[in-house]
Amino acid sequence: MAKQQGLASRLTQYGDRDFSIYLRRSFAKSMGYSDDALDKPIVGIINTFSDLNNCHRGFKELVEAVKRGVWQAGGLPLEFPTISLGEVFLSPTSMMMRNLMSMDVEVMIKGQPIDAVVLMGGCDKTLPALLMGAASAGVPAIALAAGPMLTGGYEGERLGACTDCRRFWGAYRRGEIDSGQIQQIESNLAVTAGTCAVMGTASTMACLTEALGMMLPGGASVPAVHADRLRHGEATGRVAVELIGSDRTPDRIMTPAAFANALRVLQAIGGSTNAIIHLAAIAGRLGIDLTLDQLDAVSDATPVLVNLKPSGSAYMEDFHAAGGLQVVLQELKPYLQLGTLTVTGATLGDRLAAPYTFPAWQDVIRPYDRPFKPQGAQVVLRGSLAPDGAVIKRSAASPELLKKTGRAVVFTSLPDLAARIDDPDLDVTPDDILVLQNAGPKGAPGMPEAGYFPLPRKLTGVKDMIRISDARMSGTAFGTIILHVAPEAAVGGPLGLVRDGDLIEVDVDRRALNLLVDQAELDRRRSAQSVPDDLPLRGYEWLFREHVQQAHLGMDFDFLRALR
Repeated sequence: MAKQQGLASRLTQYGDRDFSIYLRRSFAKSMGYSDDALDKPIVGIINTFSDLNNCHRGFKELVEAVKRGVWQAGGLPLEFPTISLGEVFLSPTSMMMRNLMSMDVEVMIKGQPIDAVVLMGGCDKTLPALLMGAASAGVPAIALAAGPMLTGGYEGERLGACTDCRRFWGAYRRGEIDSGQIQQIESNLAVTAGTCAVMGTASTMACLTEALGMMLPGGASVPAVHADRLRHGEATGRVAVELIGSDRTPDRIMTPAAFANALRVLQAIGGSTNAIIHLAAIAGRLGIDLTLDQLDAVSDATPVLVNLKPSGSAYMEDFHAAGGLQVVLQELKPYLQLGTLTVTGATLGDRLAAPYTFPAWQDVIRPYDRPFKPQGAQVVLRGSLAPDGAVIKRSAASPELLKKTGRAVVFTSLPDLAARIDDPDLDVTPDDILVLQNAGPKGAPGMPEAGYFPLPRKLTGVKDMIRISDARMSGTAFGTIILHVAPEAAVGGPLGLVRDGDLIEVDVDRRALNLLVDQAELDRRRSAQSVPDDLPLRGYEWLFREHVQQAHLGMDFDFLRALR
C-alpha cells in the first residue's frame, strides 16, 4: 500500500481506519478548512513563540510568512506549539529543560499527521532541542532561526546583549559606574526582537545549523526585524513542501561529515562553548559519537575569522552585512567536506561553487590567510583535574592567563559562591584560581551558566582571573573560564577533591589541567568524600538527575541516544 500523506497518515487508533479518517476530517472541518485544503500534504510548523521568551517576540509575524510559502508550494501549513525556552526566564536554567523540549518535539512530530516540519527556534536551547527531536523523529525537517536583535546605544557607544551587559555589570560591581548609569544601560541592551546581538549560543547554533545543512543559506544572520527575515521564512515554507516524500531526512543531512564541518565552523566563528554540548547531543540522537578530541583536532589548524563579541568587537548585524556565514564557508572551503547534503537537495559544494571574491570592503570577517586570531576559539584541556575533558574559549580569554599555576580558592556550591564571593574576609589574591564545585549536570542540577561567576569584590580593579567549574557559561561571556569539567564533582569527579590552597596547573598550549596534589592525599580525600544521593522522589527533576549524561556526551538522557 502506498505511503499515506496528509490527514490520512498517523491515524488515531479506533480499530476502524475509515472511521478514523472520517472523524479526523470532520473535526478538521470545524476549523474552517475546505476539502481542497484537507487533501493537501501537511507541513507542520513548530512555533516556539512565548510571552516568556523575548527572543521569539517576532514569531507571530514570521510564522505567517512560513505559511505563505507552504501555501504557495501546494501544502497545508498547520502550526503547533512546543515548550519554549527563554534563557533568562527559567529556573534553575533552560539547559535543564532542553531534553524535555526535545522529547516533546519528537513525540509530536511522530504522533501527528505531518509530512514535513519547519522548526522555528532561536533562543539558546530551542534550536538544539528542535534538532534533537527532529533527528529522533526521522521526518523531513528544516530549521528557521529567529535571527539576532539589533544593537542599542548608550552615550554614543553601541550596546548589544549580552556581552555588553556582562561588561557593564562588572564595571558596576567594581564601582566604576553608578546605579543610575546601570539602569540606563539596562534599558538599552536589548532593544528589538531577536536573539543576542553577539556571537552567543543562539547565533552560534544558528550558524552551525546552517553549516550542517538543516537551514537555507543565509538564515543564520538575517536580523530578526529585517524584511529579509520574513522572505527567508517564506522560502523556508516553500522548501518544506519540497521535502515531502523526499529522502532528505535529518539523518541523511546531519552526517559525520556534516558534523566535522560544523566543528570547523565553530572554531572559525569564535562560537559558544555551549555548542560543543549541543552538537554532541544532536549527533548522539543519530548514533554518531562526536568527541572532544574531534573538536580539539581542528583547533590549532582553524583560525578565528570573525571579529565579533565576545571574541572581538563587532555585532551580528555587522556580520550579516559583511556576507554572513557564506563568506566564512568560502574561506574554509578547502578544509570542508563538500559532499554533504543540504535541505535544498544540493550539496555544500554546490552551494560554494559560484564565483567568489572576498568582500575586502569590510573588516568583520577576515580572509583565511589574514585571520582575526591565528588559532581556533575552543580548546580542550585534560589532566588529573579533568580526566574526561574540560573546555576553554581561548579566543575570549586573557592571553597572559593561559599558562599559570595558582592557588585554589574553592566554592563548594552555588549557594556557597553567592554567600562568600563578596566577603571582605575572603582569603583571595589576583593570582589565585577560583574553583566552583557541584554546578554540573547532576550537581546543580542542570549545569547552569554559572561558570562566568563574579570576581571577588575586594579585588578592586581586577577584570579577569582563571575560573574553573563543572558549569557552563553563556556564549556571550568572556574571560579565562575553564568549563564543563568532567566528570563533575557531584558524581565523584576530581573537581570535588580540590581544597583551598591546592595548586592547580593550567597550560592551554599543552592542553593541561592538573591538580598538583599528592596521589595519596587525593586517595585520602576520596575515601572521606560522600557523593550526594539526594534524588527527588518524583517528577522531571528525578528523571533528569537519574538519566542525564555528562557534558562531554552532550548532557542528553542516556535513553534518548540512538541505539546501534
